[in-house]
Amino acid sequence: MPFREYCARGDFLVTAEITPPKGPNIDDFLAKALLLKGWVHGVNVTDSNRAVMRMSPVVASLLLQRAGLEPICQLACRDRNQIALQGDLLGAAALGIDNILALTGDPVTVGDHPQAKSVCDLESVRLLQVLRQLNQGQDWSGHALNQPTQFFSGAAVDPQCPSLSGLKGRFSRKIAAGAEFFQTQMITDFDQFARFMDQMGYAAGKPILAGVFLLKSAKNAQFINRNLPGVQIPDHLINRLAAAAQPLEEGIRICAEQVQQAQKLCQGVHLMAVRREDLIPRILAEAGITPTM
Repeated sequence: MPFREYCARGDFLVTAEITPPKGPNIDDFLAKALLLKGWVHGVNVTDSNRAVMRMSPVVASLLLQRAGLEPICQLACRDRNQIALQGDLLGAAALGIDNILALTGDPVTVGDHPQAKSVCDLESVRLLQVLRQLNQGQDWSGHALNQPTQFFSGAAVDPQCPSLSGLKGRFSRKIAAGAEFFQTQMITDFDQFARFMDQMGYAAGKPILAGVFLLKSAKNAQFINRNLPGVQIPDHLINRLAAAAQPLEEGIRICAEQVQQAQKLCQGVHLMAVRREDLIPRILAEAGITPTM
């Protein structure tokens, strides 16, 4: 069943993130992705996340689709102007890749090509507007397409943004621009996430998937706190990981607990288990989530 139909049905949604390969060999990429089959409603394909160059997300999404998975293709504005973005989107539409997560993109300075020039001709809100216009049969300049697209557009949201007014403004603009679902940044404070849902999330009437991250060790958590702006993993979680005889096992338990917390608050979870995607089925099973089919 397409991801949009699960959303419309009101199912508790599970998506997971996978990184395309850095090179043309796709064996490891497909092996990791296939472990998610039957457990998730959609697989996010990142677009050179953290500005680290990787295979085209459209091509990687097609590979997943051919393997029987439902891709959610991330598309960042950082690397393409509006002509190239629309060209990639039309290519995705021709391939039947309709789930698009519109992103602005991480700054190039944090990646492996810091000398590259950012384009940012558009940003995520305007990319959502482009997607809506393509669905109406016109390009961004108002010229007719030979057929409308059928994109199901999503966006990111950061419920832990320190500026409540900034969060409200950005969230409402994305809804107005046509976002049909939201995946959040990594949630580390579920009390704050609950407040976001009470103040904004429920009223939006759109599926919101809480971002849940697999922490592998106390060192891993401390690295994230130092290097990911806006993320602050609380001390009590770091202490649990530090005190554990097997930190990865403790990280799996924490992740499963957070999935259970999300079940009480929103319509889904978006799992991020960098380089350990193989553990996602186990995390879901420990959280009491049954396979999707």
